[in-house]
Amino acid sequence: MKFAGAAVAAVVIVIALLLVVGIPSGFLTSTIASRVESATGYRLSIDGTTRISLWPTLNVTLNDLTLQDPKDRSGITRLTVDSVQADMSLSSVWSGRPKISELIVTRPVLYQPLLRERLPNAGASSKPLALDTDGTTIDRVKVTDGEVAFARVRDRVESRISAINADAVVGRDRNVSITGTARVGEHPTKFDIKATTPAPPTDRPTIPVEFAIDMPDVLKSRLAGHAEMRLSGDLVMINGVNGTLGDGAFNGWASVDIASKPLVKVDLDFQRLTIPLAKSPDGASGQPWSNAPIDVSGLNYVDAQIRISANDAVIGDARLAPLALDAKLAGGVLKAGTANLGAYGGQVSGEVILDATSGAPSFAMHSDLVGVRALPLLQGLAEFDRIDGKLQAKLALRSAGTSQRALMANMQGTAFVNFQDGAIRGINVAQMIRSLTSGTLSGWQDNQNSGQDQSTDLSQLSASFRIDKGQAVTTDLNLIGPLVRVTGAGTIALDTKMLGFRVEPKLVMTTEGQGRASEPVGFGIPVMIQGSWSQPRIYPDMAGMLDNPDAAYAKLREMGKGLFGPDGAGLGNILGSLGLGGTTAPGGGNAANNANPQTQQPGRTICSAARWARRSAI
Repeated sequence: MKFAGAAVAAVVIVIALLLVVGIPSGFLTSTIASRVESATGYRLSIDGTTRISLWPTLNVTLNDLTLQDPKDRSGITRLTVDSVQADMSLSSVWSGRPKISELIVTRPVLYQPLLRERLPNAGASSKPLALDTDGTTIDRVKVTDGEVAFARVRDRVESRISAINADAVVGRDRNVSITGTARVGEHPTKFDIKATTPAPPTDRPTIPVEFAIDMPDVLKSRLAGHAEMRLSGDLVMINGVNGTLGDGAFNGWASVDIASKPLVKVDLDFQRLTIPLAKSPDGASGQPWSNAPIDVSGLNYVDAQIRISANDAVIGDARLAPLALDAKLAGGVLKAGTANLGAYGGQVSGEVILDATSGAPSFAMHSDLVGVRALPLLQGLAEFDRIDGKLQAKLALRSAGTSQRALMANMQGTAFVNFQDGAIRGINVAQMIRSLTSGTLSGWQDNQNSGQDQSTDLSQLSASFRIDKGQAVTTDLNLIGPLVRVTGAGTIALDTKMLGFRVEPKLVMTTEGQGRASEPVGFGIPVMIQGSWSQPRIYPDMAGMLDNPDAAYAKLREMGKGLFGPDGAGLGNILGSLGLGGTTAPGGGNAANNANPQTQQPGRTICSAARWARRSAI
């Protein structure tokens, strides 16, 4: 901002002197530079040609200008301009008060260093610019292909605001209208700013400002409002902020200290705050985590204190109310926390710490969720719609890495989740267990019957995990429902999206079992769930069954017709598919085989196979 004001003042001074002395010689050029430095505090050099033309109007063109801060020994902080053209009327020049009808600035580039630390007393000696333009006025300023380049050579960090095209019109009563477009990083931006400049002289001017900003990639809706901006040396204070973001109104204040490393302070209260999240492409759950680099290095070059509150907040498709978020960014470490955040009938509290000071950023988080309805929260934040119920969770996680995959592979910590009085949507666990009598299952068997709503009612689904190097291990998986019980243990590989579980399912053998006191009957054979998250293989663990074949057979006999049919005949399909059978269900084979009923009982075949396996091992 200081550079922009100094640049305009410098150009006006140069043009005024040129109109008096003509094309400058080397001596006069140094005189002009001295005059500019005295008025603005910045050093001007004109390295290109200078031209005065009388046709079609009086105009002055300057080429290859550079404006520098003489106190900056590094030479990084500077403004370069390819050319400046000023059009004016001859009569205004003769009057001694030149009136510039249009000032065209082509390819201005402001180079600004990125600082990791705030310099002590950096703004102590700052003073307002002495913009004595000898009555010269400007009606219009046009900027073409401008740029602001931020860089820190030591860190090999660079960012840009490029393709700046702006048109500033100065109307009556010092009203200024600035419209234009730019590209902030990779995000196209459109802006419309209206302000009223104070009448000179003024030490700490207060400027009423109206603004409208469109940044579709980031904001999704227009940010518009008005405020009062006050300049006090290197401190920009923005008071009385009132505006709208989409259909939500907000108010508050902000300030920016630009003496060295910027310090931004923001306090905004929204009636409704909408923060969009990118939608995952179809099939993303089965795709590996991205190895694309995650760059948060920009957090090292600005400090901030931010407080955001909202009566109603929508993050992705999840609705949170009320929201109160406090964040502090200092020295490349961001801390953000919230307490008693309202979410779907429950509350969420937690804190996230992101450390960007090293090459591989690290994060740590802890969060407590109490009584939150799971389905709308998980569907809105993570597009996960498989589980509904009241959710209680405790998370304490940390990791480091420069990509999604690296973050998942380095994950450490603990997690406890407990869903109550809900359902597993799209999956009928009881039917899956029954389907195991005919062979191995591929995938979760979700909605196999399009005409039937597949789901599993649950009273509780809980598990606690210890996570080390991306491997989440649990020994207390517990599913309790009216028709099914499942306990088990296993590992979820967060980095590869794979899982391996060994579970013990039990079934209530009648649909009337929900209101009965009878205990569910065990499957008798452990079940393995292995493979990818989206399409695991689910099959009986015959090795586990062989550890105690007599007990397994007793369980199968107990289950009887409810699961395997008469004498457990359906189990023959499993044995055949795993190469341990060779028997045929009663009524399904030849007369010779049916002559000996003992050979038709799969449980006895299991026992024989187990004993044979043991003898072979010995």
